[in-house]
Amino acid sequence: MSKNENKVGCALIAVVLLGWTISARAEDTIEEAWNAHFQATYIWQKKPSFSAAYNGTNSLSPFTEKSYSFSSTAALGWRPWAGGELYVNPELVQGVPLSGLTGLGGMTNGEQQKTGGPNPTFYRARLFLRQTWGLGGEKEAVETDVNQLAGMVEKRRVVITVGNLAVTDIFDANEFAHDARTQFMNWALLAHGAYDFAADARGYTWGASVEYFYDDWVLRAGRFMQPAVSNGLPLDKHVFEHYGDQIELEHTHTVGEQAGKLRVLAFRNRAKMGSFRDALAEARSHGGIPDVSRVRSERTKIGFGISAEQNLTSDIGVFARGSWNDGASETYAFTEIERSISTGLVLKGGLWSRSDDSVGIALVRNGLSSAHRDYLAAGGHGAFIGDGQLNYRPESIVEAYYSAKVAKAAWVTLDYQRIANPAYNRDRGPVTVGSIRLHAQY
Repeated sequence: MSKNENKVGCALIAVVLLGWTISARAEDTIEEAWNAHFQATYIWQKKPSFSAAYNGTNSLSPFTEKSYSFSSTAALGWRPWAGGELYVNPELVQGVPLSGLTGLGGMTNGEQQKTGGPNPTFYRARLFLRQTWGLGGEKEAVETDVNQLAGMVEKRRVVITVGNLAVTDIFDANEFAHDARTQFMNWALLAHGAYDFAADARGYTWGASVEYFYDDWVLRAGRFMQPAVSNGLPLDKHVFEHYGDQIELEHTHTVGEQAGKLRVLAFRNRAKMGSFRDALAEARSHGGIPDVSRVRSERTKIGFGISAEQNLTSDIGVFARGSWNDGASETYAFTEIERSISTGLVLKGGLWSRSDDSVGIALVRNGLSSAHRDYLAAGGHGAFIGDGQLNYRPESIVEAYYSAKVAKAAWVTLDYQRIANPAYNRDRGPVTVGSIRLHAQY
């Protein structure tokens, strides 16, 4: 084990001890004035060699590879006045991704960042204010959690959130497939695969959202800053010129006394993006391979997603997502997927007398627009994919995991992923990735 990985182990132990000390102080309050939660997650992955007819600029390496990631986060919350909540999340990360985080539409580790590296990096992940105004009706309990203060809220309410956070903290929050630290790890299972939501290279942004809760319905909308350049770290502060807008309608229901939710989401991005068709035309005129970075201009991208989750019993849940974007221009902030469907099943350990364990299995099928396919076939590449040529087939993913609780607030997960047609190329793969995840949370 390397020195950097030894540092990761020490940091994980430190977070565990600190979490035991502080979390016990905040959980006794019915309505919390403050809370403090901590998490640490280490993910180790390995893939064996696989068959590849050729390799390009952004190909997944066909040779055996290992990778790891580590994150440690403090989630600190404070209630400065009635209805107000202020949160700050300092975070530390480090890691080495597979193939420099290239060669797949659905990346295998949702904890890997586009700016990750072997040296620990400390930064502020979130700093946001949430204000809630009650509108009457019945009340419901809110339990203490990460970036959530315990208390009672009215089922009819308006909530405004402003500040530095992740768009997916608010939108597309599927119960069974949303968190790489505790659930499925593949990027295509963390959110709608084709949802190119605004984010910097670490996955965070600045912006605001408003949510209107009316009994079983929620309507939410938000605007957030785009990165200054495609998949970059600095954000574009001209939020009235370049932005990521989204609107989502959610309905909670019961089937056979078991809870479920349906969500419909639409998004619209505005930024300086390169068009695949323009890049192809420019290459035909000037020679060479097409390059979207040479044809960037003011463009709009639109897309939508439909999400469903349903408990079948108290220990069995299912989910499904479907998403699409217009696929005319380059991926700007998430991953290179323009059509995606996924479905999965999660079993809780109560079925076998281990209530804090869980098992999950999911299937994903990702695709590209015809313009993007032509661009890759002509030798073009984007932020994550580009094999130099393309024998197009949809990228198909199977992921399965078992998460076992091994201590008071610590879990070990074994995860398996099988990816056919990596980066949508039938001439490469299939690829198998095995993972071990250590996670502690208080």
